[in-house]
Amino acid sequence: MVKHLLSVGDLSGKDIEELLADCVDVKTHPEKYSDSFKNKTLVMLFQKPSTRTRISFEAGMTRLGGHAIYFDPSGSQLSRGESVEDTAKTLAGYADAVMARVFAHETVSELAKNSIIPVINGLSDLEHPCQILADLFTMKECGKLEGKIVYVGDGNNVCNSLIVAAKILDLVFTVSCLDGFDPSIEGANIIRDPAKAVEDADVIYTDAWISMGDEKEKEAMEKAFMPYQVNSELVSHAKKDFVFMHCLPAHRGFEVTDEVIDSENSVVFTQAENRMHMQNAILLKLVKG
Repeated sequence: MVKHLLSVGDLSGKDIEELLADCVDVKTHPEKYSDSFKNKTLVMLFQKPSTRTRISFEAGMTRLGGHAIYFDPSGSQLSRGESVEDTAKTLAGYADAVMARVFAHETVSELAKNSIIPVINGLSDLEHPCQILADLFTMKECGKLEGKIVYVGDGNNVCNSLIVAAKILDLVFTVSCLDGFDPSIEGANIIRDPAKAVEDADVIYTDAWISMGDEKEKEAMEKAFMPYQVNSELVSHAKKDFVFMHCLPAHRGFEVTDEVIDSENSVVFTQAENRMHMQNAILLKLVKG
């Protein structure tokens, strides 16, 4: 297993399979791990706001018997010019691991480069590895991991990590996105027509069209992306027992409609819960070995 987790690509297929197996045990038998992180601390560095990432990591550390500290850079010496390098070296003297949710991937890379304790990418502009590893676990729980997986919408960090995971595990994965908003990681099977892309799909995945920090062009982008909305007409082309996934938060009425996200096919809240279980499996691997 790797020392840090910055990208899904840091893992081998064997690593991912082990994490999926570990996650089953962590979720099913939490009592086995209740003292695993006694006297251990996770520092959670947040440049970007969060609901699921913060609460899932904090609650997860509590379940492991450990402690999580919320670290807002705007109220720290980072905002006054202290380097990421010096911050990383300082945090290593206090904590057992660092999770960072950042704007630029270079920031989390710099943290890891200068840290003797594990650094976990909680989201960057390039990838969202913890999300996608939890998503793979959710797909496996639903019996859909070996099926046809289709991502519809903006080729963002979530899409990038899905592409990387699909390559490693040899998954059947398709991206349907607006021209000009392709994922920055190459190698995806891209089909522009979303209806054609989701034909016989086992999994339909979408995310917010407007990433945080891109709100200036929000209205124009929403109009351009509307053909990629996951609605009842679009999902009618998928298999009847398809599962709908969204990493949340959802902008209802835009990338997805109520009738889809609230349907029996939707697993978005199981998906959200599984963030905590998978992240605990990751922490156990990185910190305890």
